[in-house]
Amino acid sequence: MNYTTVKSAAKASFIEKRSEFIGSIKPVNTNEEAVEFISGIKAQHRKAKHNVYAYILRKDNIIRYSDDGEPQGTAGVPVLDVLKKQSLTDVCCVVTRYFGGILLGGGGLVRAYSHCAAIAVSAAGILNMYECISAELVMNYDMYGKVSYVLPDFEVKQIDSDFGDNVKLTVNVKKELYQPLCEKLTDITCGKILIKKNRELFDNF
Repeated sequence: MNYTTVKSAAKASFIEKRSEFIGSIKPVNTNEEAVEFISGIKAQHRKAKHNVYAYILRKDNIIRYSDDGEPQGTAGVPVLDVLKKQSLTDVCCVVTRYFGGILLGGGGLVRAYSHCAAIAVSAAGILNMYECISAELVMNYDMYGKVSYVLPDFEVKQIDSDFGDNVKLTVNVKKELYQPLCEKLTDITCGKILIKKNRELFDNF
């Protein structure tokens, strides 16, 4: 299945009634990576009152969160809800709070933690990942022009090229477009192109 995650690690912060909220977010692939990221943020912010977190993983369908001392349901769940509403996975978000001495109340906490998670996601950027097939296309030079012309029609992402005795292109193509691409390339080259399927993987376009 295709999925959506964040592009990179990022941070964003804001101040609400003297309390500073710092959102830290990172793409992660395993439970171990998520725990390591959370531990690292806690180590950076030992003096913070709370280090709230939430993460979602494709592997084993893991979803975890923590209020880290905030009233139940006012911190970890709002952060998790932001990730879910963006349909994000393989992602971990930690929201650190340095308490400023003014109580925000349940609704205020929910809004603050939600907002901080949202601006962290915005800072990291969204990345759409697609099920793809990596393939090698081998052709004579006289076919290269025709092949290059049709590749964009199938959203092909070129990974590598080798101009030796023949032209060899390594490409990634979305899984659902692979067979139509093969049929088109076979047609325009009268079956003279060699198409070798390498492996299945995820890639962004």
